[in-house]
Amino acid sequence: MEEFTVLAQKLELDVDFVTRSLKGKTVITIQPKTQDLNTIRLNARQCIIKKAQIEGFPVSPKYSDPYTRIQMRPSWTVHQHQIARERLEDELKLAPLEPEDALELAMPRGVKIKQAGQTLVPRQPLILGPDAQTNGVVNGDVLDSAVPRIEMVGSYVNLDITLEFEVPSFRDGLHFVGLLDGDDRYPHVYTHNSSLAGTACSIFPCVDKASSRHEWDISIRCPRTLGDAVRKTPAPSAVASASNLPNGVTQSNGDHSMTGTDQSEYIISLTREELATEMLVVCSGDLTDDITDPNDPTHKTVSFRVNNLVAPRHIGFAIGPFEHVNLSEFRESDQDEKLGTNATRVHGFCLPGRAEEIRNTCMPLAAALDFIGIHYGVYPFANHKVCFVDDLAPNIADTASLSICSTRLLVPENILDPLDDVTRELIRGLAAQWIGISVIPREGEDEWIAIGGQHFIADHFGQELWGKNEQRFRNKMAADKIVDTDMNRPSLHELGKHVSQIPAWRDFMKLKAPLVLHILHQRLVKASGRNGVNRIYARLFQNAKTEALLDGAISTQNFLKICEKWVYGSGCPLFYITQRFNKKKLVVELTIRQSQKDSIVEQKLEPGNFHRRVKEDQLDVGGSETQPIFTGPMTIRIHEADGTPYEHIVEIKDQVTKVEIPYNTKYKRLKRSRRQKERAAAATGIDTAGDNQDDVLLYCLGDTLQSEEEVKDWRLTDWSKEDEEKMAQESYEWIRVDKDFEWIAKVMFNQPHYMYVSQLQQDNDVVAQVEAMQYLYFQAQNHPHPLISAICVRTLMDRRYFHGIRVMAADILAMNGREELDYIGLYHLEKAYQEFFCLNDSLMTRSNDFSDRVSYLIQCAIPRAMARVRDNNGKVPMRVKQFFVDKLKFNDNSNNEYSDCYYLSILMSCLGESLITKSQSGAPRYDFSFEEDEAAIAEAEFQRKAINEIERYRRIDEWIPSYQNIHSVTSMDCMQLLMQSKTIPRKGVDFMQSTRSGNADSIRVKAFDGLAQLGFMANPTVMKYIVQSFAFETSPYMRKQIWTALWLGLGHASLTKPQTQASIPEQNGGLIVEQDQSTTEQRQAELKRKETVPGALGALKIELGQDEGLADATLQALRSPSIGAEDFVELLDLCDVLYDPSEGKLVVTLQYPRYWRVEHLGGGKVRFSKTEKIRTTKMKPYAPPTKSQPAKRQGSPELKRRATEDHVKQPHPTIRITQKQKEASPAPAVVPPQPVQPVQPVQPPAPSVKLKLKLGKKE
Repeated sequence: MEEFTVLAQKLELDVDFVTRSLKGKTVITIQPKTQDLNTIRLNARQCIIKKAQIEGFPVSPKYSDPYTRIQMRPSWTVHQHQIARERLEDELKLAPLEPEDALELAMPRGVKIKQAGQTLVPRQPLILGPDAQTNGVVNGDVLDSAVPRIEMVGSYVNLDITLEFEVPSFRDGLHFVGLLDGDDRYPHVYTHNSSLAGTACSIFPCVDKASSRHEWDISIRCPRTLGDAVRKTPAPSAVASASNLPNGVTQSNGDHSMTGTDQSEYIISLTREELATEMLVVCSGDLTDDITDPNDPTHKTVSFRVNNLVAPRHIGFAIGPFEHVNLSEFRESDQDEKLGTNATRVHGFCLPGRAEEIRNTCMPLAAALDFIGIHYGVYPFANHKVCFVDDLAPNIADTASLSICSTRLLVPENILDPLDDVTRELIRGLAAQWIGISVIPREGEDEWIAIGGQHFIADHFGQELWGKNEQRFRNKMAADKIVDTDMNRPSLHELGKHVSQIPAWRDFMKLKAPLVLHILHQRLVKASGRNGVNRIYARLFQNAKTEALLDGAISTQNFLKICEKWVYGSGCPLFYITQRFNKKKLVVELTIRQSQKDSIVEQKLEPGNFHRRVKEDQLDVGGSETQPIFTGPMTIRIHEADGTPYEHIVEIKDQVTKVEIPYNTKYKRLKRSRRQKERAAAATGIDTAGDNQDDVLLYCLGDTLQSEEEVKDWRLTDWSKEDEEKMAQESYEWIRVDKDFEWIAKVMFNQPHYMYVSQLQQDNDVVAQVEAMQYLYFQAQNHPHPLISAICVRTLMDRRYFHGIRVMAADILAMNGREELDYIGLYHLEKAYQEFFCLNDSLMTRSNDFSDRVSYLIQCAIPRAMARVRDNNGKVPMRVKQFFVDKLKFNDNSNNEYSDCYYLSILMSCLGESLITKSQSGAPRYDFSFEEDEAAIAEAEFQRKAINEIERYRRIDEWIPSYQNIHSVTSMDCMQLLMQSKTIPRKGVDFMQSTRSGNADSIRVKAFDGLAQLGFMANPTVMKYIVQSFAFETSPYMRKQIWTALWLGLGHASLTKPQTQASIPEQNGGLIVEQDQSTTEQRQAELKRKETVPGALGALKIELGQDEGLADATLQALRSPSIGAEDFVELLDLCDVLYDPSEGKLVVTLQYPRYWRVEHLGGGKVRFSKTEKIRTTKMKPYAPPTKSQPAKRQGSPELKRRATEDHVKQPHPTIRITQKQKEASPAPAVVPPQPVQPVQPVQPPAPSVKLKLKLGKKE
């Protein structure tokens, strides 16, 4: 039980840019819950407590910085990583969500906890109403929350805790940019918040728990201008008289003048205009005050107020020379008039010179805020702010009323490609203000509700912004990806326990959780007709606002149980469906068999999933139990011959479900010959309206290229007579399974191919079209046919199709571009490109015009598809290669208002891929022929020219940078592909040079990724460089990317057998006999290495773990003072992979014992003093003399011999011993060895003095 509750907290922060430090004062108001409160425990990291008071009474805080106790000791090696991990978990409690209490304040004697009276508090949280624990939905309606039950609780008088603190340097919490040598970016600072605990208490003392939510008053003191922020020495203090004002400041305006300033006064070089730039403070809450410091005009204090209940981890701020952009101006005028004063203002902040980019990027935010406010409840705060900063590791850090965004998300007005994904991410950050900050998950297992809710709300608005087809297409693609990857994975509920420790789990949760909410929404809407998941979240936010939701926390148990199997179980159902038309009964007989075991395939260990598999092995977590049966309704739609769709709902309850669906129409199926005859007649002007009145005319997509001339020119193939006869006998057009998209499942349906074509051409649902295209792709991959190419090219040429369907059609055409089919698919791709983008009757491409977004997507999709065309030797036809070179050489973008950088990068990638020779299985194919014929010479010459063309764009990018250096990144990617296929020699130095600090982040990220993909990290020297780069990198974003590349490289190193010197083959005359030297054990070890995590880790420990240089670099990285707690944990994970922990052994350093000198002072007094003589031999234990054996005198021969031996021996200054770990916890303190002094001979006593000591028991 908690002993107190935090009611409010006041913060006063003073940020120093030059020293990159912070001073502050905080007043925490608490309400005790018990009168026996003797100790108050708070969370604090990396700070120094200067002063502490409780109700004005000084107290002595008991505090020790946890960061000082998790460092590697000087005597430790990398094999002591397990000890460091145990200490880390004890100090910081990184496994749970809450940190360890680090600051203890004993209650002073002068403070008494007094009773204040009675208060009313909720007894238990109420989420959706009194029946929320059972279902939460009655007849499809979401229940309103009832009046919360309350109880009487005695309250006590509030206590104020005042703390003055200082943070001299930051490892976590705050990040400073632009203040180091060589960093020419604008100086600014911001909080890099996280959904986990530990960030807030690294900045200021607090109760850093998710349940500790209260109001805030924040005051931030900072430099007033950019010049004040980077000045080496503080400006003189200001007083009232004008004579004492700082140089350049007048009483009339109070502004600084940059005249007479010296650049040596500043830590970085800036222009006068930049030095005079005003510093802005962007913080959570509402701005209440902004005043200049009366004692120092170079500083100002900005105050904010957070009236909502917010946890410390959701308090964020940024300070820098930001430009302010009013994003509310993009709100529609009618909407602005309708909302009036109730309209929530949206503010944007960016670094100088990027205002236009933020306008283009954040244009939809105001509309999104209004849309979410209408459908989910009023925005929780008074205004919303977005601030773009450099080096931020995630794309967006979510804080109360403030989204701290990375500048990587800024998109100029002339860039098209990344805009959709960036907009979705910004809207997700906006939705996090409702679910994630205003309402939080109660436990880690409930994290899926917040993540899924954010993406569900963003998708809801995305459907309004991009259209229904776009959203359903994305959902279908996501569902297919989940079906392929959700094998032996933990459930959504289990993912939340370790989602912070395994990044791949968070990505999978972002993929699956919104889809689970989508299918839940579909089922609720079908049941109620109006209320879905959006209504559930709206009621949830209302309960949180009225405090009916205790602590504003939501749990899985209080959510709907209708999606229980999708939350607590893993895997996706696999349906095998067979259909048969019974002419006697006039019914369609369907058999639905559900089988999850058939879809479970053991995941192959690959470099891409190596990190996740290792983390799962370390945490001893595996896949959740696969659900044997998934239940729920499934909508089946039958399109009968009259064109009318008939829907039937089938309840799936058992493993095998058999249903009979009645047939409703008397018409026969519409024949393709009838349709073609009418089109041909329409082309010639003949009226056939009176013929065959019994046939039903259907609207059909993909009906382009129908004239005889077009059919001949495009080399199109039509249906065979056999197919026509089969189609004539069918009684219905096609059958749709799961029409309403209520399942995340894979459906295997034995429907004939011409029914899938009818579904593609006559069903206007984009999901139905995707299913038909997926069937055609499977057929083209296994049974290519010219008819498939004809269907797909008609789909590609029909502008009425959704652009995603047309892109899929281009991919299928590439599958039909085979040598045995006379490259018919390639011919259709070339013909389509010429028709769309070339001059009339010419192969010359027109000037680029990307104003039509759909046309631009098709222009990018066709070259991608052409690059995948291969002949029987695995080579791309020369005409395709020449196509890419010509398009790069003669590209004309002079009349285009949009940039062509992404389009050119696609052409470069296609050209690089076309130079690779692949076999049909996808593995590289090598030609060992030594004949240098003319074709080979020509091909080699073309390869040289093609690589030069790629390099030409890279060199242009060095002088005229493209957006995020996309040309340089693409060029490096092409070189990587050519090296991997051994088309060109591997050169790691090219990538190593690009990893250096000072290059663009995008180039460095690609360079580290290239080193990993090419297998260079199997070299201990390269691995040492990567570890050192990670440890001493200042950018959090780059540290994250380096670590991702490091694990990717470890995956390649562990799964690739190291190259050894090949044995000389045995020669017998002219016959060479090659013998396989590998044994069965070696082959089994190699198989274990490639298929199991323990086998791969064992190989890494042999190949990398025995390198002393890498071990020293890793140990140096662990001792780096700049890495944070999470980075320290990552390095310990690396040690766990490469090094075995020492088995109960620890090397310690102890001092040798020394001899003592005894001096008789007379009068019965004796003085003992330590000598410089070191004893290195073990002394025998003293045995008291017996009556039969008198004690030896001091001058006996035995004592003289022992003393002589001690004088002769030269002792070593230190000794290394081993001690059992169980006996030595905690580790002994390390004492440096003392220098060995020359042994001084003991002076014999004076002859006149005799000392007689009698030892033993007194008789």
